[in-house]
Amino acid sequence: MLSPAPGPVRSPGAAARRARSRRALLAGCVGNFIEWYEFGVYGYLATVIAAHFFTPEGGSAVEGLVKTYASFALAFFFRPVGAALFGRLGDRIGRRPTLVLVICLMTGATTLIGVLPTYATIGAAAPWLLTVLRAVQGLSAGGEFGGAVSVMTESAPQGRRGRYGAWQSFTVALGLLAGAGTTALLATVLTPSELNAWGWRVPFLLTLPLGLAALWLRVRLDETPAFVSAVAPAGGPPRRPPAGETVRAVALGAGRVMGWSAAGYTFLVVLPSYLQNTLNATFQQALVATVLANLGFAATILPAGALSDRLGRRTVMLAGALLVTVLALPLLNLVQDPDVPVYAKGAALFAAGAAVGLMAGPGPAMLSEMFPTTVRYTGLGLAYALSNAVFSGCAGLIITRAVAWTGDADIPAYYAATACAVSAAALLTLRGDDHTRTLR
Repeated sequence: MLSPAPGPVRSPGAAARRARSRRALLAGCVGNFIEWYEFGVYGYLATVIAAHFFTPEGGSAVEGLVKTYASFALAFFFRPVGAALFGRLGDRIGRRPTLVLVICLMTGATTLIGVLPTYATIGAAAPWLLTVLRAVQGLSAGGEFGGAVSVMTESAPQGRRGRYGAWQSFTVALGLLAGAGTTALLATVLTPSELNAWGWRVPFLLTLPLGLAALWLRVRLDETPAFVSAVAPAGGPPRRPPAGETVRAVALGAGRVMGWSAAGYTFLVVLPSYLQNTLNATFQQALVATVLANLGFAATILPAGALSDRLGRRTVMLAGALLVTVLALPLLNLVQDPDVPVYAKGAALFAAGAAVGLMAGPGPAMLSEMFPTTVRYTGLGLAYALSNAVFSGCAGLIITRAVAWTGDADIPAYYAATACAVSAAALLTLRGDDHTRTLR
């Protein structure tokens, strides 16, 4: 009787490495999900938050919305500070302990927003307290990206950094979708008065159990082998590149992702308030539109990341930047036209999100490959945070003000297209084979 042929022998070491990679991926993803869920909720509920915190009795609704977006932008300007602070910490003491601290700060600040007294209760102190909590969120969010992407890409198998890094962007999409879905559900099951009275607090309070789950995952996370090797090399203390070299790489990295930042926030977060205030859409219609754009975004992220492992980061990201540059205005005009069928408008929004996803999928791996391990957490975190501070955090403020001043409803398209055109030029400086090289 013949014995069955032996199956492939799997090395215990290889199995352990795969398990460690999966744990690193999950621990990095969950923090990003919480961060972008909360930032999405804040953007989707901007008109409600403006009424409760930035619009005293008799105040202008538009001015209140502008102040809300100013608070939104302020949090983004704290992100580079957080990227530098936590990045320096993460490049010295390790990715794991730093990411544990970051998730504690983010969860605590977001939960407190859910119980914060409003302007009607404590007067002018309310917007200041909200702004302080937004600043704490900005600091922690600045430390989140660099650490999460470092863990994901440093733990990725050879030839799969694009795929692993894309999960960071994919959980951004999931977080934004979860924020939009939660807000849309509340807007459906609650009356407008209930939503305005207390319902808006629910999405923020839901962050607490999510944050505890993320904390549990990160406490169990192993330090990455790349970091362990870099901080304790056989030849002596770790070598750090000259500061000028890192600064130049940060500036170039920010330019390469500015289109992703600007177009992403324009189409995925600012859109609800723009549709309500400029095109007189209802709250529910605006949220549905945002969900469609985020679905398009989510649909292309992972395929784009995987494709960039084969074709290179430059090819895939450049395609996304050029698509937004060329199509932003026609797509927005299609959404604005009252005679265009609803399904066509939905397809336009889906396509806009999909184009952003082509940049977001390979983006994390591209940034990670720009910096050596000893400054990776700091460098890629700063590049991303600076781009987001200027081109994402200010998107709502710039677009709302510019539309009010000019009366031009096409401002969002101009904003996204211009940023993507500049980003395309920066992406042309990428080497075509960077994706095949080992991390420094």
